[in-house]
Amino acid sequence: MNPRALPAGAAALAAAAFLFPTAPANAAPAERGAGSGPEGVRFATYNASLHRSAEGELIEDLSTPDDEQAAAAAEIIQRADPDVLLVNEFDYDEEGRAAELFQRNYLSVGQSGADPVDYPYRYAAPVNTGVASGLDLDNNGETVTEPGEPGYAGDAFGFGQYPGQYGMVVYSKHPIATDRVRTFQNFRWADMPGALLPEDPETGEGFYSEEELEELRLSSKSHWDVPIRVGHGRPVHLLAAHPTPPAFDGPERRNVLRNHDEIRFWADYTTPRKGRYIYDDTGRHGGLAPGSRFVVAGDLNSDPEDGAGHPRAVARLLEAPRVNGREVPRAEGGAEAAELQGGANDGHTGDPAHDTADFNDEAPGNLRVDYVLPSRGLPVRGSGVYWPTTDDPVADTAAAASDHRLVWVDLR
Repeated sequence: MNPRALPAGAAALAAAAFLFPTAPANAAPAERGAGSGPEGVRFATYNASLHRSAEGELIEDLSTPDDEQAAAAAEIIQRADPDVLLVNEFDYDEEGRAAELFQRNYLSVGQSGADPVDYPYRYAAPVNTGVASGLDLDNNGETVTEPGEPGYAGDAFGFGQYPGQYGMVVYSKHPIATDRVRTFQNFRWADMPGALLPEDPETGEGFYSEEELEELRLSSKSHWDVPIRVGHGRPVHLLAAHPTPPAFDGPERRNVLRNHDEIRFWADYTTPRKGRYIYDDTGRHGGLAPGSRFVVAGDLNSDPEDGAGHPRAVARLLEAPRVNGREVPRAEGGAEAAELQGGANDGHTGDPAHDTADFNDEAPGNLRVDYVLPSRGLPVRGSGVYWPTTDDPVADTAAAASDHRLVWVDLR
C-alpha cells in the first residue's frame, strides 16, 4: 500500500471503526478516590491481556460469563471504576462483538462483590498487528503472508498471528466525538523527520530496504486521537497507543528504535508546530490544535529508568512542553512485589512503587510501562496504580487478570 494514497473523508474512518451505545446501569461507583464523581473524571489505562491465540477465540470466550481471566480483568475495572478507560491487548473484530460481550457478560455483572460498571460509549478501530505486509520485514529470507503460518507474525506490519490480535478499545461514560476522531494506522515510519531507522551494525546499511521503507508503518498497533466530550467545555483528547516492546530483535535493535519513535509521535503531536509532518488516515496533516486538552494513555512499553528501552524513549514524552509528567501514580503493592520477588528488581534505580507491570523477575523485572499523562492545565486531583498488597484479597485477582496493573488519574 502506498501511504500517500490514503482513504479520503470521514466516511472511510467511520467504516473502519465501531462505536455502539449501550444502556447505562444505576450502579454506585466502587472504590473511587478524590476527584471522582460529578466534579471529577477518572481516566485510566489497563493492559488487560484479553488477547487470544486464534482469531475469533476472544469472542467465543466472552460469549459466556465463565472465562476466569476475563472475570478477573472485569473485577479490577469495576473496583477502579474509571470514567474513560483504554484497554490494551484486546483483540479487534470488525463488528465490535468482543467489546460488546465484555460489557454485557462481565462489566455489567458484579464480579466477586464489586459493583457493575456500564459504559454508554465504546470505540475501536483496526490495528497493524497481524496485518500482512507482503514483505520480509524480519529479514529472515522468507516472506510469509498466510495468517498462522510460521514466520507470519514477524512479517506483519505489527507482530501478530492474525489481523487485530493485541488490539485496543476505549470504554467511556462520556460521549465520544466520533466525527473528530483521528487515527494514524498508516503513517509511515520513514515519514517522521529524524526517524531512528535501524541499521546493520556490521555494515552500517539500513536494516530495511527502500522498498520496505516505502510501506513500513510506524505504529505497531495504531495511534488514536479520540475526543471525549467531558462536561460542557472543549473535549479532552484521549491519545491512545500501545508501542512495540523494546525486545525480541537483533543487534540492529529495530524494536528498541521503533518503540522510541512510536512514543516520540505523541511528543511531537502535542507540541505546537512540531507535528506538521504528521498525517492521519484520511490524509489530514498536522498535530493537535494549540490549547487542546488531552490525556496520553497506554502501555508504552518503556520505563524512564530501568529495562531495555531506549534511554530517551519515554523521557522525551514526559518532558514534552504540554505534557504533565510530574504526577507519577504509585502503589505500595508494586514496592512490596519488588522486594518479595528480588532478582532484576534489586538492581533497578526507579522507585518500585511506580511500577505498573509484574514481569519476569530475572529480566527485565517489574517496570513502569503504563501511563496516563494529562496536558498541563488540567488539574490533577489524584492518581494511582491498582496494585494491591498481598494482604488484600484482590491481590490474587489482579495477578490472575494480567501481568499489568490498571493506572488511573483523576482530573477536575
